[in-house]
Amino acid sequence: MSHTGQWSVRLHLFEDDDGTTKAHVTLDTGTTALTGHGTAHCNPVDTNVPEIGDELAAGRAMHDLAHQLLNAADRDVQGMAASRPSTPQAAGRPA
Repeated sequence: MSHTGQWSVRLHLFEDDDGTTKAHVTLDTGTTALTGHGTAHCNPVDTNVPEIGDELAAGRAMHDLAHQLLNAADRDVQGMAASRPSTPQAAGRPA
């Protein structure tokens, strides 16, 4: 069976005055929305390069989102397995 779908991903980046970058990434499947979070902190002795903070925070947020998505899939698989009817054992064969 063929299946086509489209999911939307939105990534928002925020940088505080203290050199902390925060990222929120939202996956919208049309029926479910998951949000991942990530942060990056600039070491005070390092040069502040906003692009690096953005990359780290975004990558961490997407990593968080990926874990949530894999956990959701695992729960769905477990739910499918639990809803399957058990097959009766053949007569005369031990269980």
